[in-house]
Amino acid sequence: MNRSFVPLLAVASLFTVASCSSDSSSSSATNTVTTPTGTVPDSTTQHAGGHTYACPMHPEVTSTKPGEKCPKCGMELVHNDQVSNGKSYSMQFEPKPMQLVAGQPVTLTYTPQEVGNEKAPVPLALVHEKKIHLIIVRKDLSAFYHEHPEYTAEGNYRAPFTFAKGGDYVLFQDYTPAGSGHQLGRQVVSVQGAKYTPVKFSKDQMQWSRDGYQATLAFDKDLKVGQLLGMKITLSKNGQPVTDLDKYLGALGHVVVISEDTERYLHVHPNDQADKGPVIGFNTNFEKPGLYRVFLQFNHGGQIHTGDFTINVKA
Repeated sequence: MNRSFVPLLAVASLFTVASCSSDSSSSSATNTVTTPTGTVPDSTTQHAGGHTYACPMHPEVTSTKPGEKCPKCGMELVHNDQVSNGKSYSMQFEPKPMQLVAGQPVTLTYTPQEVGNEKAPVPLALVHEKKIHLIIVRKDLSAFYHEHPEYTAEGNYRAPFTFAKGGDYVLFQDYTPAGSGHQLGRQVVSVQGAKYTPVKFSKDQMQWSRDGYQATLAFDKDLKVGQLLGMKITLSKNGQPVTDLDKYLGALGHVVVISEDTERYLHVHPNDQADKGPVIGFNTNFEKPGLYRVFLQFNHGGQIHTGDFTINVKA
């Protein structure tokens, strides 16, 4: 299953961002944050002549046949009634303690809300075994974390986390309200303490290696916007192909792609395949040119490994 880019620039931002000082001892004045999230628009296709099916990520892609897949992202088309319930959602964010300090544990608390009916409970669907995929990155995209807030009796979702260094971070929440389409929340926070040293990425980096593992990223076409791209990642360990990958969250691998300005986000899952490596295949597309960071996660030998790449997409 694959997903396509969620354009954050098209979503009005109501979250508050703490002012940042260049002083390493500066503090984050983060308060409760409510982030509107992108709601899949209603499909204009009617039910005339029988049931219709649409892509959860691209509702303009429709079919009268069940079981077909979206040519843009590979997701299976679902009944139109499941694509959008006409409601809008937001994600309320509140860290505890409010003051984020490097090296000190914090609880990241999230409450999904229905816009205009904030007191109503918003049940979330399980997507790849979790209800919320929380992606945390440094603002310069030099570090990546994938967390899963757990539901509590208070009706919210919580994840413990410790920021290793001070500085600016971006937090993405990838979730789907039951009976509606995919949503994406985003907050920028500032963490007090000795700041991380920013890294400037510029050149393509198509290979990654660590702890004996090697991964190579490749595409079937030139990296340009507006076209469906076949993406594959080939894995090896100590020079030998990895052919016994274990599943992680129900799939052989997960890829998150984030634009250099952190305004564009993509969470991709692999195509169906019978083997367990060494190649993991994906489909994706890009709507805007620019530099992107690609983060791969895979499960091998009972451990989750994270690799990273850098690509430049042309107009």
